[in-house]
Amino acid sequence: MAPCHRRLRELERTGVIRGYRAVIDLSAIGMGFEVLVQVTMDREDASTITRFESGLVEIPEVRCAERLFGDPDYLLRVATADLAAYQALRDEKLAALPGVQRLTSTIVMKRVVDDRPLPPGTVSAR
Repeated sequence: MAPCHRRLRELERTGVIRGYRAVIDLSAIGMGFEVLVQVTMDREDASTITRFESGLVEIPEVRCAERLFGDPDYLLRVATADLAAYQALRDEKLAALPGVQRLTSTIVMKRVVDDRPLPPGTVSAR
């Protein structure tokens, strides 16, 4: 086995490489309307947070969801077909999730840096 292949297998085995995926152009599949959504919670007890996060997982338009320290409590990246589809998603699904106090939506004009690989030399087997 070549040294490069051995190193790759070691990175996979140790969990440094978690998987492989295809990068899809969302516009090509009719999901090119992107919104960053800031979520402020009105309750942050463990049960509400668990139900909120479980609800997010069930919404396929939510492409990324991160829990933050401070305000807002969450930052979401959402992709839909257009503004009308986002409005329906916001009103019918996102606003209905447990504990949501406020949603603040910002439409993405364009991505300047997207899915950038790590700089060379930053990945090594443990």
